[in-house]
Amino acid sequence: MSADNLFLKSISKMFNNAIEILDIDKGLANQIKSCNSTHTIRFGVKLDKGIKVFTGWRAVHSEHLEPVKGGIRYSPAVSASEVEAMAALMTFKNAVIDVPFGGSKGGLKIDPSKYSEEDLEKITRRFTEELVKRGLISPSLNVPAPDMGTGKKEMAWIADEYKRLNPHDINAFACVTGKPENMGGVDGRTEATGRGIFFALRAFFNSVDVKKTKIKGPLKSQKIVIEGLGKVGFFAARALTEHGSKIVGIIEKDVSFFNAKGLNVQGIKDWLDNSGDVKDCPFGADIKTKDEVLASDCDIFIPAATEGTVTEQNQEQIKAKVICEAANGPLTSRADHYLNERGVLIIPDLYANAGGVAVSYFEWVRNLSHMRFGRMEKRRKEYENASLINLIESSTGSRIPTNKKLLLSKGRTELDLVRSGLEDMMFEAYENMSEIWNSNDYPSLRTTAYIYSIKKLIESYKSIGI
Repeated sequence: MSADNLFLKSISKMFNNAIEILDIDKGLANQIKSCNSTHTIRFGVKLDKGIKVFTGWRAVHSEHLEPVKGGIRYSPAVSASEVEAMAALMTFKNAVIDVPFGGSKGGLKIDPSKYSEEDLEKITRRFTEELVKRGLISPSLNVPAPDMGTGKKEMAWIADEYKRLNPHDINAFACVTGKPENMGGVDGRTEATGRGIFFALRAFFNSVDVKKTKIKGPLKSQKIVIEGLGKVGFFAARALTEHGSKIVGIIEKDVSFFNAKGLNVQGIKDWLDNSGDVKDCPFGADIKTKDEVLASDCDIFIPAATEGTVTEQNQEQIKAKVICEAANGPLTSRADHYLNERGVLIIPDLYANAGGVAVSYFEWVRNLSHMRFGRMEKRRKEYENASLINLIESSTGSRIPTNKKLLLSKGRTELDLVRSGLEDMMFEAYENMSEIWNSNDYPSLRTTAYIYSIKKLIESYKSIGI
């Protein structure tokens, strides 16, 4: 079975596990499970070497709430079934963290590294044109975002092309999130999924669920291994190390690193981006194989690469007590089953990596309001804080050091507000899941997360008469 079909099968199996416990009407279960529509789009682009035909997909899983939301990935391995699986996951993810979106996902079968920036722009704009014609990009219907192989640059091209095709739409730039800041993007979107992993782990360590594991001590005392140092893995590692946690292992596609005393994550990231020659790697890291690092002594394992990297065959190597899924579907359903049997606590993807869509929601709201977060209150807050500091100093007769005074009187930036909102959404979602899990004795946190999201979907469908 191909990896993408296995991904879809795994999500289907995990959904069925939750449905069996809920015991809901079979027809309603099928409605919630089914992908509403999958669009295959083939289009030609005239490049220097002639006309090249590309194939892309956009799947809409559920329109119980609109717009639907989900990224667009560029990959030579993407397929219709992979896109459908990720669209389904987006529906449940949005429900878990309580953002008002249905689930969608898109993909273009392309290796971006083999095309110039000029050609990529042509291809992206043509793909956008085809999606817009079918109502698959719109601020009110379907709002894409970055995914594997895409980023701010591609989102800027999509937004500009949509604006060109819809010049009278005042909300045109809300058609896509993850844009550059000068086009209405929010500061903090690029780091959002990775920072969300950090908040997910903090929420777990602040809960009673830690007692269900063999974990000892706070988050900052844990030894952590990360698979994948891309956009998600790097920002998760950076947030964790800023908190004081120790990253002891990093698994990359062609090379892996280990140091029991902790790795220099920023240094290794820079080296991978600029050199990549194993012989030149400084930073005191031992070069290891993937299997060696996967089997190393650690407390937390964060798979942040791609789907299906932890399988029935290699799950036995993992010694971690907690797995926090930073990628979409990194554990197959069989791996998930065996790890749960072994007592490994799994913080599931449909909750843990929802930070990206949470901040995408903030960006979408910002675009519709046409005003930067904090614009109406930042200066007022600074004046209030300064007045409070002066009152404290005059009442106590003590002087607050200038550096502390500047810090205390500073108004909140957009990044401060975005991070605060993300932390609140991640903590609230975990607290709700944890309460349900401990009240009902469900078999795992993943099953609990599915049940939590499916119950919300049931209420939505009932509200619209289905």
